[in-house]
Amino acid sequence: MEENRLHITYSGILQAGFQYAQEVRMELKPLNIGDLTARIPIIQGGMGVGVSLSRLAGNVAACGGVGIISTAQIGYREEGFESNPIETNLRAIANEIKKARQIAKDGIIGVNIMVATKRYGEYVKAAVKSGVDLIISGAGLPTMLPELVKDSKTKIAPIVSTIKSASVILKMWERKSGRLPDLVVIEGPRAGGHLGFSPEQLDHFTPEIYEEEIKGIIGVVKGYADKHETHIPVVVAGGIYTRADIDHAFELGADGVQMGTRFVTTYECDASDAYKQTYLNAAKEDIAIVKSPVGMPGRAIINGFMKHPTPGIGLSGKCLNCLERCNPATIPYCITRALVNAAKGNTEDALLFCGDNAYRADKLEHVKDIMDELTK
Repeated sequence: MEENRLHITYSGILQAGFQYAQEVRMELKPLNIGDLTARIPIIQGGMGVGVSLSRLAGNVAACGGVGIISTAQIGYREEGFESNPIETNLRAIANEIKKARQIAKDGIIGVNIMVATKRYGEYVKAAVKSGVDLIISGAGLPTMLPELVKDSKTKIAPIVSTIKSASVILKMWERKSGRLPDLVVIEGPRAGGHLGFSPEQLDHFTPEIYEEEIKGIIGVVKGYADKHETHIPVVVAGGIYTRADIDHAFELGADGVQMGTRFVTTYECDASDAYKQTYLNAAKEDIAIVKSPVGMPGRAIINGFMKHPTPGIGLSGKCLNCLERCNPATIPYCITRALVNAAKGNTEDALLFCGDNAYRADKLEHVKDIMDELTK
């Protein structure tokens, strides 16, 4: 119908942005992940530490999307975290999934587990034991994920950023485990937090060039799906903020989108109000690529701490065992402490991860209002 068509002319879109001259609003079809169906093809991205826990994930799922809990230091608020962080995190996985279910009712609840997590396999098994619907896994290639969820109903999805990484993980899963992903997440260079790109790749991938990469990844996934006479849904993440962005992702061949930054400035987001306020206060020029203490590039709001990191912050106490390859003797500050400070509201001594659209937020919203806006 004519009233369902939206024509928008874009000009001069800079570094970040899906570019197109004219756009037609497309029908949003449900997202089918194996025998699971999300009425709305929007996955809320996992954000840690403490940004997407049960409250945010549960509310997104209750609205018909897919709610994702981040397991990164998920137990930071619970008793015992300082003395035994891993065991506390494993207990918190079960607690947060249970609480999210109470909010979501029959909605889809997943977790995001970083491959770089210390004792990664135990986190995966804890989520499976808790009956989680979906595990999304990146920050490395989740080569062992199929074996870790074997004989369970939990769906699995790798995060890939390039044609090469998609080809490697699909080939490896097919050869070693005899199975394919239930879903593939393409996370682009506009995403927040740690990025799956080298600094050189971030310079290389202009919006136009990365759109071709997205199409290439979708082609790789389709090739494996066709070979096995099935369909593997693909969702696009990084820089998705508006309905126009969603429609363009569908034009590129995606089955859905993943959004993180847009949900931070919601009342239901699990982070502190002070953390949310940093997004509301941010200008475009306040957001930049930074080097995290573990050597990976990421995107964050530049605060005083990022300009002049406090040497040794969080390194005087016991190591909290967050990342496999982190050596406390060689890092400038503890990434867990910096991210926990952000989630708790100490935003001056914090690492404030965000997507490149964070500056666009100008008010707090309810999850339902965002979902309604994006599906009109």
